[in-house]
Amino acid sequence: MTTEVRTVRAGEVIRYAEGIRDVYARAFAGPPWNEDPAEAGAYAQRLARDALRPGFTAAVATAEGAVTGFATAWTTPEVFPADRSYGQVAEALGAGRTRAWLCGALEVNELAVAPEAHGAGLGAALLEAVTEPAPDGRCWLLTSTRAEAALRLYERTGWRQIDAPVPGKAALVVLLGPRHPGRAEADSGR
Repeated sequence: MTTEVRTVRAGEVIRYAEGIRDVYARAFAGPPWNEDPAEAGAYAQRLARDALRPGFTAAVATAEGAVTGFATAWTTPEVFPADRSYGQVAEALGAGRTRAWLCGALEVNELAVAPEAHGAGLGAALLEAVTEPAPDGRCWLLTSTRAEAALRLYERTGWRQIDAPVPGKAALVVLLGPRHPGRAEADSGR
């Protein structure tokens, strides 16, 4: 079975919404996320709104016409948001690092691979496809330290976990992309 990974634009991503919803439901049903299947429907609706964000990009993996994985990203606003987990991220990094490292950077929002497609390099291919347009290599993402398989993928692909735990029960951490210019400062512990 041949798998194709392609980047899709905002208006195009909705054509894949049903397959994305299915992959989302299966990828996030187990630990550490344990999401209710109804959340996949809510995500599909949110995807239509997310596609309108500045800098939105997506990558979709398909095999024999079926979606086997996807990734989405957008440009983090210059005025860092306070909703969702953003306020906690800003608290962990501080205003200066948040502004310098995250504002205006490409933010990977979701990355999911169907369980039956794990281990074939699909996550890495999707991550590369969606972050390729990152301005000056500036890309970042947020995940849970409990998502061990995801953290291994990010480490293998050159992402760097910031040593500033995000407050809250979800055990979230910020990772900077392999070409992010803020990595030198992050590595020095400043």
